[in-house]
Amino acid sequence: MGDTRKKGMVQPLAFDTMTMFQLAGFQLKEIIIKEQHNCQATGYWKTNSIKYNFLLLAHEYLFVFKK
Repeated sequence: MGDTRKKGMVQPLAFDTMTMFQLAGFQLKEIIIKEQHNCQATGYWKTNSIKYNFLLLAHEYLFVFKK
């Protein structure tokens, strides 16, 4: 699961989802961070990240829960 941006600010969708699972009674066993490589839109976003002064979100999370 990856995060996103809204109006220039990071929206931590992954951590919001993780919190909802924890509130539902799941225990967080592991967090695996996957780095994104060779994304099709990387060139477009790299250009815009420089133009509009933001960092690329180049990773996703895999949460492992235990119930």
